[in-house]
Amino acid sequence: MWMNLAWRLFKHEARRGELTIILLAIVLSVAAVLSLSLFSERLQSALNDRSAQFIGGDALLKSSHVIDESWLQQAKQQGLETAYQANLTSMAFAKDNMSLIDVRATDSFYPLKGEVKIAEKPFAPGVITHDLPDIGEAWVESQLFKTLNIDLGDELEIGDLVVRVTKVLVEVPDGGFSVFAINPKVLIRVEDLAKAHITGPGSRVVHKYYFAGSSDSISAYSEWLEPKLIYDLNDWQSIEDDESGMGESVAKAEQFFLLASLLAIVLASVAIAVAAQRYSHRHYDPVAIMKTLGASKQLVQRVYLLQVFFVTMLGIVIGSVLGFIAQQIVVWAIADQIPVAAQSWYWGPVGIAVFTGFVCAILFSVYPLLKLFSVPPLRVLRKDLGARLSSRFLQFIAAAVGILLLMWVYSGNLEMSLILFVSGVVLVIALMLVTFALIWVGRRLGQGRMGAWQLAWARIQRRAMDNSVQLISFAITIMLLLMVLVMRNDMVQQWRAQLPEGTPNYFMININQEQVPEMEQRFSAQGLKIEEFYPVVRGRFVSVNGERVRTSVAKNEEDEQAQRDGLGREANLTWSTRLQHENEIIEGEWLTEWQEGQPLPVSVEKDASERMKIKLGDVLGFNIGSEVVEVTVTSIRQVNWQTMQPNFFFVMHPKTMENFKPTYITSFNIPKEKKSLVPELMAPFGTVSLIDVDARIDQLREIIDQVSMAIEFILVLVLVAGSLVLVAQVQASMDERQQELAILRTLGAKGSLIRASVVFEFIILGVVAGLMAAMANEISLYFLQSGLFQMAPMIHFEYWILAPLAGAGVVGLLGALSCWRLLSLNTTTLLRQMV
Repeated sequence: MWMNLAWRLFKHEARRGELTIILLAIVLSVAAVLSLSLFSERLQSALNDRSAQFIGGDALLKSSHVIDESWLQQAKQQGLETAYQANLTSMAFAKDNMSLIDVRATDSFYPLKGEVKIAEKPFAPGVITHDLPDIGEAWVESQLFKTLNIDLGDELEIGDLVVRVTKVLVEVPDGGFSVFAINPKVLIRVEDLAKAHITGPGSRVVHKYYFAGSSDSISAYSEWLEPKLIYDLNDWQSIEDDESGMGESVAKAEQFFLLASLLAIVLASVAIAVAAQRYSHRHYDPVAIMKTLGASKQLVQRVYLLQVFFVTMLGIVIGSVLGFIAQQIVVWAIADQIPVAAQSWYWGPVGIAVFTGFVCAILFSVYPLLKLFSVPPLRVLRKDLGARLSSRFLQFIAAAVGILLLMWVYSGNLEMSLILFVSGVVLVIALMLVTFALIWVGRRLGQGRMGAWQLAWARIQRRAMDNSVQLISFAITIMLLLMVLVMRNDMVQQWRAQLPEGTPNYFMININQEQVPEMEQRFSAQGLKIEEFYPVVRGRFVSVNGERVRTSVAKNEEDEQAQRDGLGREANLTWSTRLQHENEIIEGEWLTEWQEGQPLPVSVEKDASERMKIKLGDVLGFNIGSEVVEVTVTSIRQVNWQTMQPNFFFVMHPKTMENFKPTYITSFNIPKEKKSLVPELMAPFGTVSLIDVDARIDQLREIIDQVSMAIEFILVLVLVAGSLVLVAQVQASMDERQQELAILRTLGAKGSLIRASVVFEFIILGVVAGLMAAMANEISLYFLQSGLFQMAPMIHFEYWILAPLAGAGVVGLLGALSCWRLLSLNTTTLLRQMV
């Protein structure tokens, strides 16, 4: 019987629209979570696939020795594809010329991800190929043709191996980006490597093993493999470990997706709480009548809990459908710009969306329903009797636990969840204090001759507690919207600032001092600007305060414990008194503070100083050629490694390096239409190495544009969620406003006066809410940007003006529109509806 009663009551309430706001809030929360989660998963999968092309597979294992065959067998059992490459530095000889080269000997499965590009002549644009050199052949980079004075078809000697050069190698997937990787690449088959006899002791071969497969298989294999890896001998890298500019941009975008989704859920939860409060209050009389007619408290509980269940299930179903449709439309709309795999499906977002719907509906309806269940039967005779449950402590606890739980479960990021939660609590406390100030102001301004302005302030003073709830909701909504908008703008601005127009797309290495003037003259004649020339010498970091550091891999554990970490390789040392772009001194004083007679100074990069336990005042020793140079650490620098410019771990004072002859490194930007000039420009500089990074820059820009476009979709969803909260808050006060309106009409108040007072009331609330939201937004953003997103925090003064204005406009407009139907009713209709 009670199920039938609940179903009939549910249909009745659905026709009257009583459950509309609750239903819409559940629909929105489910749709937001599903659409954002599913879209994020698909986008992340597509971006991960793009990231995999930078390392040649979904994961890469580098080893200084050949790995155990059982490791590869285990990978195949996990369903992974594998490929192999041996990488080492050697000498190449041709026509009595010689050059250092980067030998890459691959098997027939390379690459698992990404593409190899080749050309038919040096410095020509590359075309994709799915082939590899045949045994006895070699593909070499353009630079080597100039250095060795060879042509296609000529023979190349590498150790005891003689191969024929058949193609120009333009690009390999895992080519990496390092302006100091000066040796031209030579691609051969691994079958030819043994014939060269160059892999003996001291050859420093890096064995690379590539893996490709599903993310679950990669994760399972990683868990199996990592306990077996040896520090300094093996290096396991997956796409999640990508620390490049693209990798960091994708990681920040994923965090932003989580942040925006959390805010959409919080907003939908607030809408449910408000709507449930109004629904409960409007059903005090029906519950009292049911109890008077003999219904038990248990029957009432079952009927209304079942209604909540019905509306929750309906909301979850509708929300899931709308969420899937919304993200599918976005996927189709941006298919040409963003490579999202529309056919991929992920069940995780569906489970999270359903969980979100139930949690929102249950936790944010608990207190209103408990109040409803406690309504006494005597209310049938005495309308002044309300619910017996007066304490709001349970409501606050349920809401707080619900919001924090949803944040944590959905994001998996406790730090982000706590920052948002604490910011919200601080804002609520501040707004409660502001409410008391508004009551005091309303009492003063609501006196005297009654106009629209005075009537608005009088209503704010009279409905102080209800207005405090509205003010809190408005402010939190505006704050969350501001947070999403500002984070979006700051992130996109930071990404684009890394790669502005005119970013150098070519680097030149190994420039002699005598070549600098002629190089500048030739480039200037073609209208091309060369960036700064950086002097470079190679040196090995060997000691700290006289204590030797490890300059290579330790031979045994005792050696490893006896010495502190070094770089493990030669360092590129430069000198200058000008602080490089995107470098910031965070400790000590820059090199310009040095004076004659003081110890020679050096500036050390922050991460390197932490890894090697270097601090201010330490004396560092460098072995440069046959000399040992000692310098004192006078500053620690924060370096932005994502800029497409040379950066250095150690920067010396020019006085330190005056006895050493450097080579130089520089960069320039050349438009695509002028790239054909490159061979002519470089013709006189046979010893200079040229590095083309245009393809990498294009890929980074493409990723940034794709992620930026995806963020627009998220911003729209959060705006919809915020609007729903505002409408729910206004709807919650409709009953009281109807009574107030009927009284004012009866007393002869004009319709224009009442309408103006309502608009003024919402404008006042909007201005205060906007101002408080701007303050809370700055506090939240400081912790989010500095702690979570690794961004430089800044003050956004423009939003201190825009937020109050936007709050006044949006809250005023939505409030007026929500009340407009009520304001258009005549006095007779209002009185009838009150009976």
